[in-house]
Amino acid sequence: MTIPLGSGHGITNLEGHADFDIVWPWNQPGGLRRGATAVLRVKNEAPGLRFVLPPLLRACDHVLLVDNGSDDGTGEEALRVASEHGLSDRFTLKTYPFQVARAGAEHLAVNERSVHSLAYFYNWCFSHVRTRYSWKWDGDMVLTTEGEVSMADLSWQVGMAEAVIRFPRHGLYIESDRRAFLDLGLRNIEEWGFPMSPDYVYTKAPEWEIRTTPERIEMFALPQGLCVELKWLDGDEFAHWTNPESFATSIRNRRKRREWLVWNALHAGEVPEGVVEITSPEGVHVVDHVTHTWLPRAPRPFVVDDPDHAKLHLRA
Repeated sequence: MTIPLGSGHGITNLEGHADFDIVWPWNQPGGLRRGATAVLRVKNEAPGLRFVLPPLLRACDHVLLVDNGSDDGTGEEALRVASEHGLSDRFTLKTYPFQVARAGAEHLAVNERSVHSLAYFYNWCFSHVRTRYSWKWDGDMVLTTEGEVSMADLSWQVGMAEAVIRFPRHGLYIESDRRAFLDLGLRNIEEWGFPMSPDYVYTKAPEWEIRTTPERIEMFALPQGLCVELKWLDGDEFAHWTNPESFATSIRNRRKRREWLVWNALHAGEVPEGVVEITSPEGVHVVDHVTHTWLPRAPRPFVVDDPDHAKLHLRA
């Protein structure tokens, strides 16, 4: 009989770093309180936090950001943004000092109980959640106006629920403060909301970490247009992957193949089918324009002929 990973007191790491052993949060004194916490695992995400954090802090009971060795002032910027918006009481910053294996072959070679493992890192991050529900959030994901309202409604409703929530997002490739490219040619609705219990912990998968779930669960999918994923065209979008060229050969990497295609096409001066060029008004950052104005006003649903090489149709 296999013992579930989330059972017992927690997990000790192979390297003997006792300060970074994992204690499951449901075993902490007092247990878990009602509510939802967004958990961000970040490295060098400072430029986007002014867009990411404010709507997320307003939509959730708490936001936990774990900085994994940033050298661009990510932690300081996160604290500044939370304070500027008067939401410091909803924000916690923690640091994780170990280099974490990149997704792909590097991840596959690392033991699951090593502090360098993606699965161990994720479990350590989520072990600091003190609410009964959690959102697995990325440091480049920005809620739209609709998305903030939807997430806020859900954050109190799911406080006691055993439900997994799928949250759609669309890649927003940013060229400058006023010009960006929104990829509506990829349908990407991943699982982002999870209960906090021994049934929902992270384990090792072939190319990245994966959250375990019971055989039977309630699952809900939110509509599209609620969240964008920032991709700075002057940055290194694929730094957390061992070998981006492997996207072409892996059946599990359809989404990354699409991102690789769009990224390289835009750098070559081409706009792929399914990608919309957006220019914001004078004095308005393109991220704010897309999330507050463009996407909320766009006709629904977004209809594409093919997820990988789609011609976009906006159907009223």
